[in-house]
Amino acid sequence: MTTGLTRRAAGIAALGVGGLAMTRPAAAAEPAYHWRNVKVGAGGFIPGIVFSPVEQGLAYARSDMGGAYRFDAALARWLPLQDSSPLSSDFGVESIAADPVDADVVHMAVGVHRGDPGAMLRSTDRGATWMRTEVPFRMGGNEDGRGLGERLAVDPNDNRILYFGSRHDGLQRSTDGGASWARVESFPLKGLGPPTGRETHGGLSFVVFDPRSGAEGQASKTLFVGVADPHAHALYRSDDAGRTWRPVEGGPRADLSAAKAEIDGRGVLYVTCTLGIGPNGVTDGAVWRLDTNTGGWRDITPPRPLGGFMGVALDRKRPGVVMVSTLNRWRPGDTIWRSTDDGRSWKSLREDARHDVSATPYLNWGNDRPDFGWWIAALALDPFDSDRLVYATGATVYETRNLSAVDDRKPTDWTPWVEGIEQTAVITLVSPPEGPQLLTGFGDISGFAHEDLDRSPRLQFTTPVFGNTNQIDYAGAAPAVVVRSGTPHEGVGSGGHDGSTLAWSEDAGRSWKPLGRPRPASGATPVPADNPRMDLYRDAPITVSADGSTFVLSTPQTVWSSDRGATWRPCADLPLLLRPVADRKDAGLFYALDFQGGGWFVSVDGARRFAPVRSVGLPDVSGDRPTWREQAFPLKATPGHDGDLWFVSQSGLYHSRDGGQRFERIDGGLTVQMLDFGKPPAGSTYPALFAIGVKGQVRGVFRSDDRGRSWIRVNDDHHEYGRRYRAIAGDPRVFGRVYVATDGRGVVYGEPA
Repeated sequence: MTTGLTRRAAGIAALGVGGLAMTRPAAAAEPAYHWRNVKVGAGGFIPGIVFSPVEQGLAYARSDMGGAYRFDAALARWLPLQDSSPLSSDFGVESIAADPVDADVVHMAVGVHRGDPGAMLRSTDRGATWMRTEVPFRMGGNEDGRGLGERLAVDPNDNRILYFGSRHDGLQRSTDGGASWARVESFPLKGLGPPTGRETHGGLSFVVFDPRSGAEGQASKTLFVGVADPHAHALYRSDDAGRTWRPVEGGPRADLSAAKAEIDGRGVLYVTCTLGIGPNGVTDGAVWRLDTNTGGWRDITPPRPLGGFMGVALDRKRPGVVMVSTLNRWRPGDTIWRSTDDGRSWKSLREDARHDVSATPYLNWGNDRPDFGWWIAALALDPFDSDRLVYATGATVYETRNLSAVDDRKPTDWTPWVEGIEQTAVITLVSPPEGPQLLTGFGDISGFAHEDLDRSPRLQFTTPVFGNTNQIDYAGAAPAVVVRSGTPHEGVGSGGHDGSTLAWSEDAGRSWKPLGRPRPASGATPVPADNPRMDLYRDAPITVSADGSTFVLSTPQTVWSSDRGATWRPCADLPLLLRPVADRKDAGLFYALDFQGGGWFVSVDGARRFAPVRSVGLPDVSGDRPTWREQAFPLKATPGHDGDLWFVSQSGLYHSRDGGQRFERIDGGLTVQMLDFGKPPAGSTYPALFAIGVKGQVRGVFRSDDRGRSWIRVNDDHHEYGRRYRAIAGDPRVFGRVYVATDGRGVVYGEPA
C-alpha cells in the first residue's frame, strides 16, 4: 500500500496532493430533496394516547421528546404532526386533547423541560398546521411525571372552554378555544412554583369534565382536578363551572399522587394512584372508584406486589368494565388488569397475552419473545370498539382487536401499532461503502444494521446488546470489519445482555462478538486528578485501522490490540486522554490531537508508537474537546484519501492534505457543527461533504460538492425536526443521499427528488 508519507520515527514529511482535481465546480442551486424515515418502528416512550370521542378511527399519541402523531385510519398509519417546526422545545408534549365536539380540532400543551418556553398549540385541521400561544407557565414533557394526565381537557358541552392542570402554577383556563390562558384564581392550589434543583413537580395531574352537568353550548358545571403534588387530598371538585372548588373528602391516602382518571356515563370516576410520579421510582399505588352522585369512595385496587398504577381505560358501551395498568412492577413485570364488575374482581392480561412482533423484531431484545412491557402509562380503549385496547411501553405501542377473548378465558393477541411512529434518540450513524446501507447507534435500544431502509431491521446489535451505542467505526479499506462502543444494558443476564460495552464484527455489522476488556497497563502513568477521565469500560471510544487489523481504544491511557481484544498494549509516547483517529486508506497511520496543549501526534506503525509532529494552521482548540460521550468527534479522516483530514472547530472548518502538518481554514459561509462524507459528484474522485450547520438564522442539513467552499441546504421548511440533529452520515454508494440522526424523530434520510 502506498502512502505519500515518508515515515520517520520523529516526524513526517509532506504529503503530495495525489493528482486530485482542484477545479471548483459552479455553485448549484438549492436542490429539491425527498425526506423520509429510516424505518425502525416506534422505539421510545409514548406517555399518552387519546381516541377521538366523535370520529371512529381517529386517535392521537404524544411522545416525551419526539412530538405528536395522528392516526390516519384511511392510510392505516400514524402521521407526525410537527416535522415542520423549527422549535426544539415544542417536541416534548405535556398533554394532548382531541376536541369532543369537532373532530378537526386538537390541542396540545408543549415544552420539553421547565427551562424551555411553554406553549399551547391548537389546530383546526387535525394537526396539519398549528396556531401557537406562548404561556408563562412551564411544562415538563420530558420530565418525571410525564405519564400523568391528561392535564389538558376540553369542555364537551362548550368547546371554547379548556382547562390545564400545570406542574408549577396551579389550574389554568381558556375561554376562547385555547387562544389565551389565565390562572383560575379561585382554585385553592396555586402550585409550588418552579423547582430550584433537578427535581420536578407533578402539579395538577388531570382535568375531567362530567358531560351530564351541562347542555350544548353551556359550560359543564361539574369537573374534577387531580393532585399529584404532596397534599392531603387527591381530588378537587367544582359544581359551578369552576367558580368555586372543594376537596373531595376520603379516598386515596394522603401520600399518594392522583395519576389518571376517567368518568363513565353513570358518573362513576375511576382514579389511579402512585407513590412517586414515575415513570421510574414508583413503589406503591392504588385504584379508587368514586360515585360522583353520592360522593362515596371504594378502594378497588387489584393485587399489587410492589409498584403502582397509572393507565386507566373504560368501556363506553359496558358500564363497569375498566382496565388499569401497573407501573414499576418489575417482578413479575407490569401488566394490565381488567374488571367487568366495577373493580370487585380483576383478571391480569399479561399471562395469556400473545405478542407478534415480526414487524418490529427488535422488541425481542435478543430473547425468544418480547416482554409484556414497562412504563405502561398510556392505556386507551377505542370508544367505538370494545375489542380494541391499546397500551404503550417504554419502547412501543401495542394493540389488540380481541380483548373480549379474556371473557372466554382465551389469550389476547397483540401487535405493534406503530406504522409511521419513529420516536427515538439516535446517537451515531455510519454508512459504510459495502454491506448494510446504514449502521445506527441508538439510545436505549442498542443499534441496528439496516439492509432495507423501509423495513424494521432484523439485525439488531446483539451479542452483546448495549443500552446505548455511542460510537461506531469501520475499517476504511476493509469495511467488513466494524467496531462499536457504548454503555451497558440494564437487563444483564439474558439475550446477550452480558454487560459488555465493546464489540466487533467481521461481516459489516450483521453479527457481533464482545471484545475483551483492557486492564490498566503495568507501570502506566496515573491520570492526573484535575483531568476528566473516561471509565475504562463504559465510555471508551474505539477505532480501527484502515485494514481492520488493529483496534485502538481511548481509555485514559490509549491502548491497541492486534488480536481482537485478547490483549491490549499501551500506545507508546502518546499523552493521556487523547483519542486517535485512523487514516481511512493507510493502515499504519493514526492521528491524535491534544486539545489542551494543541500538540499533534502521528503514528506510522499502526498505533504502536506515536511521535509529535509540527502542525500549523489550527486555532486554539481547547474549547473543541468533546465533553460528552455522545458528541460527534471533531477530527475526521476522509475515505479513500490518505493523509486527508478535516477538523470541525468552533472557530471554523479546517482541512489538511498532508497528514495534519498544515491545516487550512475553509470559509464556505456555513458554521459547520458536524461533518461527514458522501459519494463523490460526477467527474470527481473527492467525496461530497455533508454537514449539520448554521447559515444565517437557520440550522439545517447542507451539502458541498467543492470541498466546503460553498454549501447548499438540502432540508427545507417542511423538514425541520425541531432542528434537533445529533449525527450525520453521507452515503458513499448513492450520490446526494444523507442520513441524519434526530433527537426524538429517529433517523431521517434525504436524497435528490
